[in-house]
Amino acid sequence: MARRKNPVNLLPPKAATAMKEEGRHSDGGGLYLQVKGNSRSWLFVFRWQGRRVEMGLGRAGDRGDEVSLAAARNIATDARRLLDEGRNPLTVRREAAEAAKEIQEIPTFGKFADDLIDSRASSFRNAKHLAQWKMTLGDAYCAAIRKRRVNEITTDHVLTVLQPVWDTKRETASRIRGRIEMVLDAAKAKGLRDGDNPALWRGHLVHFLGKKEKLQRGHHAAMPYREVPAFVSLLRKREGISAAALEFLILTASRSGEVRGAEWSEIDREGKVWIVPAKRMKAGKEHRVPLTDSTIAILDRVAPLSNRRGFVFPAPAKAKGEAKPMSDMVFKALFKRMEVEGVTTHGFRSSFRDWGGDATTFPRELLEQALAHKVGDEVEQAYRRSDALEKRRKLMVAWERFLGASPAQVIPINRAANL
Repeated sequence: MARRKNPVNLLPPKAATAMKEEGRHSDGGGLYLQVKGNSRSWLFVFRWQGRRVEMGLGRAGDRGDEVSLAAARNIATDARRLLDEGRNPLTVRREAAEAAKEIQEIPTFGKFADDLIDSRASSFRNAKHLAQWKMTLGDAYCAAIRKRRVNEITTDHVLTVLQPVWDTKRETASRIRGRIEMVLDAAKAKGLRDGDNPALWRGHLVHFLGKKEKLQRGHHAAMPYREVPAFVSLLRKREGISAAALEFLILTASRSGEVRGAEWSEIDREGKVWIVPAKRMKAGKEHRVPLTDSTIAILDRVAPLSNRRGFVFPAPAKAKGEAKPMSDMVFKALFKRMEVEGVTTHGFRSSFRDWGGDATTFPRELLEQALAHKVGDEVEQAYRRSDALEKRRKLMVAWERFLGASPAQVIPINRAANL
């Protein structure tokens, strides 16, 4: 049953601040200005189920934290509409307040992602891997969604993050997408959001960003393996430690970070083995690298730079203090000085793999082990207890011979040499 209409807007325009007389002053339609001394407040008075109910609307006034006459009238109008619909305005306001409280308790994407990463810190391979997660989910790429609550993230928000880097940094974009998906899955598991994951690739983002084949790893620019011997020959004509480190990287088919972070404590010169600890390996598993005569010769050449302590390939000492490994930019700078374009350090691993597959009869499994790749499924890995070190030694000697190693012709390194 509709409520009987009463006159409204009875108070003068400046009532919120001008009314001095104590008491309740009606604006009509259940809205009152209540004055007590220097205190002024708004009340909405109505009847619900035969009882008189008073609902406070806040302090009256024109300042930022006060409720003006116009605002009070708008609130009263909404309250009368709820009553006409058979709803209690006070109950509706309490429910809205509870809902707002629940929303406030839902964390932002940035807060939830940071907390999730911190809670799983021990599961990351190393400090660098942990830092990569924090960087890719931080403001560098995800600034557009970090301040949004996890239950608000939509497909459009995810695309806002991915599209700017999709064409120029495809691999990075792929990693970001996967990490956003993981964060939102975790939020759903905690009951903080529902529905499908907007960062899901299959059947969803694939329609907006392209085919998944474009997201696969392993497309680092690589030098054709037949050209590598000539390149190594050029390296041996250079005095800098970066040239020595790059040759060592090529001869061992190792990753850049593994070589730059190599320490003398990992080198078993007598056994001619370089033992890379699990914490520095991408797969999180210790990797033994057989050392050939050429790699031993390189180690002997760089040894005077550090007296066989600390890093094998240390950065130049600019000031007194703890020695540091070479920067990850050092090889790019070397390529530039050599005027070599279209190659990457990681690409030499591809060159090695192509050589092994095209020009030798070494089994595929041995080549993959030399690259520290996982071989076979979990069952096969469980039975494959040996790392075939001696077989891999023969493989690396063959690679050394292909590259035309000749330590006696190599120029020695001195402390004054450029990187």
